[in-house]
Amino acid sequence: MSQLTHVNQVRLLYKSCLKLHRGLPLHLKAIGDTYVKDEFRRHKKVEPAQAKMFMEAWARYAIDLTKQMGIKGPHMAKKLGNQLGESDLENFTEEQIAQLYELYQVII
Repeated sequence: MSQLTHVNQVRLLYKSCLKLHRGLPLHLKAIGDTYVKDEFRRHKKVEPAQAKMFMEAWARYAIDLTKQMGIKGPHMAKKLGNQLGESDLENFTEEQIAQLYELYQVII
């Protein structure tokens, strides 16, 4: 079995996230698609260590969304999204807090 190049791995993850969004309500799909496209675009030329963390985080996102949407069957579906605790927010960078606030502004 041939190994995927880094570029192919990124492309596969990007397409997987967008494909998963097809199962979301339209307003969440629009927000999610825009966010995914922006994040992948902004991280095109990052250092290898940051690229690794980026890919791991988005892979976790895709796995979590798959579970929440019940892709393996409706009996496996969970409520969409996760609550952020105070300790989660303490670990965010200022940039991440700003992004979270921007998302909040879009959805209210």
